[in-house]
Amino acid sequence: MIRVIFLGPPGAGKGTQAAVLSEDFGVPHISTGDILRSAVAAKSELGQKAESYMNAGELVPDDLILDLIRERLDQEDAGKGWILDGFPRNVSQANFLDKLLAEIGQPCECVLNLDVPDNVLISRLLGRGREDDNEEVIRNRLVVYRQQTEPLIEFFRSRQQLVSINGNQPMDSVAADLKQVLQP
Repeated sequence: MIRVIFLGPPGAGKGTQAAVLSEDFGVPHISTGDILRSAVAAKSELGQKAESYMNAGELVPDDLILDLIRERLDQEDAGKGWILDGFPRNVSQANFLDKLLAEIGQPCECVLNLDVPDNVLISRLLGRGREDDNEEVIRNRLVVYRQQTEPLIEFFRSRQQLVSINGNQPMDSVAADLKQVLQP
């Protein structure tokens, strides 16, 4: 059973690697973006609340995200373990998540951080060819990441939960390194 949180800047390959590990270990890859989209599509009570924030262009509040995550972790497939991608995004969310996981008896085993230099991230993100991905926007996303999310690295390191992986290598090598951590 694996219960893992994925950290890393935009373009580090979190989603790609989480999908590979999800397949290999038979546990769900839980992305907050996916949770929000499916709750909205299902028109659940939480989904409708989240949608009102999203439609107004606002961030969905932490307590609502936590309720959605609690609901998702209560589903049967998450009983065998999970890979959480995109949450927590800051130390306050990490503290909330910690309490939630203790409450539901699903402690996180480790936090995997994909470490990739900014110049590589920028060229990867520019290579995706998305409309909103120009260099200025990407650099700004990295600044926001460093300000909001990077303190999590120290938070989890201080708790001896953090394992950093070199994300600046071929995809297969990154996947092999991740598996090595999860199945020593």
